[in-house]
Amino acid sequence: MKSPRPGGTENISVSLPSELLGALRTRTGKRGVSAYVTAAVRHQLAMDGLAEIVAAYEGEHEPLSEAEVQAAQRELFGDAPAPYASDDSAA
Repeated sequence: MKSPRPGGTENISVSLPSELLGALRTRTGKRGVSAYVTAAVRHQLAMDGLAEIVAAYEGEHEPLSEAEVQAAQRELFGDAPAPYASDDSAA
């Protein structure tokens, strides 16, 4: 494994489907890919952390009601549609 680069970054290799990489490069330009992926990974880690908090809460209490979930979404996102609203029909 290579030693870390100055500034706390490391180079890694990631495989992506060609069409996904093409869309990413179209959106970001070739030089913006790393920043975009970094932001996406940070976001996913935050979402994973929130899911763990909810699971711990629900493990000690009862599952959150739909009203509680909607209230939390309003607090986080205002009246805009929640970007990650669950779609139970997809299951």
